[in-house]
Amino acid sequence: MSELSTLLDELEAELREQGFWSDVPPSPEALASAQPFAVDTLTLPEWLQWIYLQRLRALIEADLPLPTGAQVRPYAEEALKFEKRSTQQLLVIIDRIDGCLGKP
Repeated sequence: MSELSTLLDELEAELREQGFWSDVPPSPEALASAQPFAVDTLTLPEWLQWIYLQRLRALIEADLPLPTGAQVRPYAEEALKFEKRSTQQLLVIIDRIDGCLGKP
């Protein structure tokens, strides 16, 4: 799990570096979305920051089983394809997290 923790730290750092990080959380209603990736209420960076990172870190901290078979990269590619800034490193980190969570 230390590899995953390191990757989550890298993801946070890259979100900050790219200017995607926010100090203002989305509304409770936005965070309560039942849609995959909260596509109806959050942008990908918001979902990564406020849901994905927090839930994975909480599972690690509580020493609970992690989800397996994650496939965030395909959604991330689609969600970021019109970004004017370079998102390649962000996609690489997401892909590496997918790989970590793909291990049974």
